[in-house]
Formats: sequence, C-alpha cells, structure tokens
Amino acid sequence: MYSPIFLRTENQLNKLLKTQRKSRKDWGILFVSLWDDASKTLVETINSKLPTDEEKSKPLYIVDSFKMPHAFVIFKTTKIPHLIQFKRGGLESEDYLSKVYEELGL
Repeated sequence: MYSPIFLRTENQLNKLLKTQRKSRKDWGILFVSLWDDASKTLVETINSKLPTDEEKSKPLYIVDSFKMPHAFVIFKTTKIPHLIQFKRGGLESEDYLSKVYEELGL
C-alpha cells in the first residue's frame, strides 16, 4: 500500500533518486498532469482512498507536469498517468491506466 506525497520541486525528486541508489527501498513515483481528466480523477481517488500514514506504507511521490516539467524527461514519460515503482528486484514502469489503478490497489 502506498501513501501519497506531492512533490513541489525537481530538486526534491533529484534528492530522492540519489538516496534511492544507496537505500534500495520500495517506493513509487506517479507522473500526472492536472490538465488531463484521467490524471485528475486518479489524484482525487488517491487522496480519498490511500492512507496518509507514511510509517505503515510505501511512499508514492506525485509529480505534476505543471510544477515539474523537466522531471518527465528523467524516465522518458510521454503518456500520463505514468507510474514508476522502485522495487527490490529493480524498476517497473506502467502507463496503462487500468494497470496503474491495479498497482496502486485502487
């Protein structure tokens, strides 16, 4: 289960990626655009259904295209919503909407 955390700057994301190389913890990044209806609906669903208690769940960092456009280049994100999951076995990328909902447990 994930707990949502909204990122505001690209510097925050860069720091997280740098620490990920050392820690290898499980967490996710969700790329969205609040201009997109599917992304708006997904973010509303996340806010209403996912817990905000960060201690009991994995963090899900949400990146908005309006605030952080250059962050989309890091993972070559062209379709939104786009979910990147860091797992012990490696990196998983998903941009198919129903799979994103499934991966997030919604």
